[in-house]
Parts: sequence; C-alpha cells; structure tokens
Amino acid sequence: MRQSINPLVSIVIPFYNDPYVREALESALAQTYKPLEIIVVNDGSERETDILYRLEGAGRIKVVHQPNRGTASALNAGFRLAAGHYAAWLSSDDRFRPDKIERQVRFMQGGGWAISHTAFRLMNGEGIAESDPVLLPEGSMLQFYRSMLLSNTVNGCTVMMERTLFNRMGGFSEKLPYTHDYELWLRIVLSGYPIGYLREPLTDYRVHSAMGTAMHREEIQKELHSVHKTYIPRLQRLIATLEGEV
Repeated sequence: MRQSINPLVSIVIPFYNDPYVREALESALAQTYKPLEIIVVNDGSERETDILYRLEGAGRIKVVHQPNRGTASALNAGFRLAAGHYAAWLSSDDRFRPDKIERQVRFMQGGGWAISHTAFRLMNGEGIAESDPVLLPEGSMLQFYRSMLLSNTVNGCTVMMERTLFNRMGGFSEKLPYTHDYELWLRIVLSGYPIGYLREPLTDYRVHSAMGTAMHREEIQKELHSVHKTYIPRLQRLIATLEGEV
C-alpha cells in the first residue's frame, strides 16, 4: 500500500505535574503540518491538569489517564494508542518549533528513514532559548555509533519514528526509569535500523532545577552502567564490522 504524501503523525506528550505543559501543548497545536493527533498521557498528575480537560473538551487533544508509573510507561501507553504512521515524543517541559513535524516528515520520507532525530536548542526555565543550537559533529553513521558508546547522543524529544518500528521493538523498557530512551535507541541500532540525523534545531529543550537528569544523577549512573554492560559489547562488534567494510 502506497504511503500518503501527508501521513498522519501522532505527537505523544507524557505528563506529570508539570507547570510547563501549557507551552508544550501550544507548540504541538501550532505545528504547520497536518494531519496531526496529539496524545497526552497524564501519568497520575495531581495538578496542572485544567488545560488538559479544556483542550480535550474542545476536541483538540486526546488524553489518557493512568496511575503514576513513570515516563517509559506513559510513552508506551501513548505510542500504543497512536494511529499515526509516524510518532513523535514531546516532553511536557519542552517545545517544538512550528515547522518541526513538517520538516522531519519530509526528511524521513526523502531518506527512507524509519527513525530520525534532530538538533535542538537549550532553553531556560523562563522559556528563553539560546541562539546557538546543540549540534552533533558532521560525520558518518559509523562516527555516530562511536558516540553512542559513551553516552546517549540522541535527544528523545527530537525523535520521530515509524509506529510499526516502535511496535516491532516492543517499546521502552519500563524497568529503566531514567535510561529507557538510550536503551531503546541501542536496541534499534543493533536491530539494523540506522537513526537518521536532521542537523536543524527544531526543538527547544528546557534545562531547569526540577528536571529528572538534575535530580537523579546517582540513579542514572547506575542504570547507565547496567545498559552499557548489556549493549556496548554488541555495539563495539557492529562498529568493528562496519570499520572492516570502509
């Protein structure tokens, strides 16, 4: 079956008591691309929910409610409900640029990518974005795989993937509260799906004192050690194979 020129795209927003959710929702609703569906997974929030009910009542978003189970669970719930050919993740404290979805869809269609990520800009708690974007060095897929040996160089809120790929991979590991994204990208790469990179800053990534990476550094390091132990030897073998082909 031939894919539509403008396939449906689902934006999934996991949400838990986040005061920045309004900005995230406004950025999703302001996308130049159509058709879109916006799915918010309310992961047991006790506040900041009024705007969800208002937009849901107006038919502008879909809201899924579940007890608090963490980001991986919320993402899985949203991606599994999604009807789009492509699905994108937007954290409730981040922001998409208005043409983010449109430019990334065209990039994926043009390159035949099943998954891609983009450059981004850092912004502060007041929503002021830095002028200089965060860019990966220009280089080959081999160089990108080498970077993945050390850390997660894929910002999850810049990712768009075919929903069928998400289903094939079985989603995010709910056993990993903090490194579920890195672990999934490694599984995807090791399953033979390269991750395309659009070197344009299309997401504003908020850095603030209440973000998980600032509050749970010790737990994150423990998880990283476990993920590295499981996947890095396999990634090293893939890199060695690719180096032999160059």
